[in-house]
Amino acid sequence: MTVIDTLGNDEIDYVAAEEQSAVIGRSLREIAISRLKRDKGAIVCIIVLAFIALVAIFGPLICSWLKIDPYKFNSDLIGDNGGLPVGRFGGVSLKHPLGVEPLTGRDIMARLLYGSRVSLLIAVLATIITVTTGVLVGILAGNSRGWLDTVLSRFMDITLSFPFLLVVIAMSPVLEQRIRSLGFPEGNSSRIATLIILLSVFGWPYLARLIRGQVLSLREREFVEAAISIGTGNRRMIFKELLPNLWAPILVYTTIAMPGLIGAEAALAYLGISVQPPTATWGAMLEESVGYFTVDPFYLFVPLTMLLAAVLSFNLLGDALRDALDPKAEH
Repeated sequence: MTVIDTLGNDEIDYVAAEEQSAVIGRSLREIAISRLKRDKGAIVCIIVLAFIALVAIFGPLICSWLKIDPYKFNSDLIGDNGGLPVGRFGGVSLKHPLGVEPLTGRDIMARLLYGSRVSLLIAVLATIITVTTGVLVGILAGNSRGWLDTVLSRFMDITLSFPFLLVVIAMSPVLEQRIRSLGFPEGNSSRIATLIILLSVFGWPYLARLIRGQVLSLREREFVEAAISIGTGNRRMIFKELLPNLWAPILVYTTIAMPGLIGAEAALAYLGISVQPPTATWGAMLEESVGYFTVDPFYLFVPLTMLLAAVLSFNLLGDALRDALDPKAEH
């Protein structure tokens, strides 16, 4: 007599149900989400990024609630000591929690909130264009394998060969003038569009090369060969067979590209290629605060901390996503 024969009907059903539940598999999405939930560092990064996003979205409401204005000059807060703010830590007070700017007396917290909107807008739109273009070009190149692959690959190499900073500095005024001729209003609207285009043009080839390599590898898999054998068209091949298997590298690259573009905008602002004052960005605030570092270091510390928190959180989240989406990692 076996052990199962000694059990009652209810117990037999319980054992059968338990054995069935033990063999139920989980999708890659479920596995990745469960891994992220166990990663405390990833949770902290998500919270930090969500906080920065909310602060950027509701910046004007926060400024209105705190009764601070990013453009208002407060000359009464500036002393006679070379235009430095009155008080310790750059004029920190209850009314101005992060102090005020030297010379102008404008509230730093208000400018930081408004600046986050511009910096994140440029980074997010440039990332969307970069990822979309890189994925489409990479899939087309890897899936075609013919003359189209050769042309697109050489175009990627040519784009990557340009020195980024020199080309951006040279092309920025010309491209901005061209954008204005197309109907964009003068001022920061055309400046922001120029930055987004320049960052996108020099950002997509990296992802395109990565996606092309992944597609070349996927085309050797059995499910792709089976789809080809039954006469699957290119459109279905791309959107039904290839693209669903590329989400892992796309997500990881997106979380890595975002901080890179935020830092690139800050670097370009430091070089004077950014929005026009008095509109603030994180990069513009850093550029303005460098001259006061020795006498008012807190002015540099505030935008630098926000920039560091955003870039570091995106990078750590990208590492966590890479580990969570790795099928060979331990569950």
